[in-house]
Amino acid sequence: MIRSATRIVSRYGGRKTAALSSTSVGEKSSTVVSSSSCRPITATTGVRCSSSAAALDDPASQPPPNAQTSTPHNVYMWGTSKQGTIPLSLLQEGGAATSSGGMFSGDEKIVDHPMSLNLHQDALYAFLGIDSDKTATLEKIFCGATGTAMVLDDGRCFVFGSNKNGELGIGQGKKETEKPIHVPLPDPVAKVSLGPNFSAFLTTTGDLYTCGYGGSAVNGMGCLGQGNMDSYHSPTLVHSLVEDGCYTADVHCGEYSMTVLTTEGEVLTCGSGSYGRLGNLETIDQLYLEPVEMIAGDDVVQIAGGFAFSLALNKGGIIHAWGRNNEGQLGTGMGLAVDMYAMESLPRPIEGNLEGRKVKCIAAGHTHAAAVTSNGELFTWGMNIDHEPKLETSLLHTKIVEVACGQNYTLALDEEGRVYSMGKGKTGVLGLASTKRTAYPILVEGIPAEEKVVTMSAGWAHVACTTTVSG
Repeated sequence: MIRSATRIVSRYGGRKTAALSSTSVGEKSSTVVSSSSCRPITATTGVRCSSSAAALDDPASQPPPNAQTSTPHNVYMWGTSKQGTIPLSLLQEGGAATSSGGMFSGDEKIVDHPMSLNLHQDALYAFLGIDSDKTATLEKIFCGATGTAMVLDDGRCFVFGSNKNGELGIGQGKKETEKPIHVPLPDPVAKVSLGPNFSAFLTTTGDLYTCGYGGSAVNGMGCLGQGNMDSYHSPTLVHSLVEDGCYTADVHCGEYSMTVLTTEGEVLTCGSGSYGRLGNLETIDQLYLEPVEMIAGDDVVQIAGGFAFSLALNKGGIIHAWGRNNEGQLGTGMGLAVDMYAMESLPRPIEGNLEGRKVKCIAAGHTHAAAVTSNGELFTWGMNIDHEPKLETSLLHTKIVEVACGQNYTLALDEEGRVYSMGKGKTGVLGLASTKRTAYPILVEGIPAEEKVVTMSAGWAHVACTTTVSG
């Protein structure tokens, strides 16, 4: 990698232990992580718009690593709980109806409307399995492809859901877990990106840890950024970033590739090169994180990504897209026909209806994406419906401030703290007390009017949002 001289200097006087074993809280870990000196940093751990694994705190003004952030008044979740992705035992009264027949199996439960989690200490502590003599509150929740992560105000991280490829970082032997398991890391966790095959944990010090499936000659190699195609069952420090002096600001885990944003506004990619996922013209795999050269000087402020594509938003409000484009998810147009092999191997600016507008934030789902402009307009594209950005005119009566995308659905948050949803609703993700689809945004009415939604996280088939009391 080409780096400036100031970044080639290693950040650490010593090295941190690379591999960390995962244990349930209450068990004593035999792994000792050495403490090392690190130059001060306040990592930008995300942006206000959410992707499939977005933070639930408000990052508009990130606190220093050791500062306390406000606790949400309530957390609401809905969608399909498969392999425990929604903590049903914490849902307040009523709840999930077991699905039957059709495409759903007996272990899946659908919550088709927002339901609040019981965050009282006794209930939360019992669910997480932590000691009641220690004061801790839920601060963030991240919905991923097939898993969920909860982060407490002290930075401890707990994960649950599918672990078929080791993507939860909880060691070998567990293919899934409905019981949260603590993932011990040397520093407080700022963000978690839970992908379908592997995951990444970002700490408040800007370090990146990855775990899960490392790839193969068939699917592509190097998605963990560890310099090999090995799979890791516990979060492992990405040493190459440390050696290059790079701090991580944000990360997205796709199917077989990973996209990273550094605190200096540089975009790095690794993993499978098929369908142009790495944005460097070549379709060869990359074992290490390497810069996306075409946008190297763009001062990128946000990244987002889906199953096999990535987006980067620069300071000037322009989006660049690359990767697979079989359903128009890049927003760059498809002509009259959809080609299943369509792709962009180099970052390409998204224009069309966005030309002349300044984009403030972006989000990406499985095969679609969305953007919010400085005027509060919402644009969506992909899912084989629109191949270029389409203005959602039904929302012009309000100002949109945040957007989140999952698998075939979109959530939009307006300045009044109200959530609108659209897309396919068969998994209950629209929160409209129905599993029908809707082609236009509809207000989600299941959240009390006195509460204001402040953040959202959209997984493939489940949703979480936090609220505060309107004042």
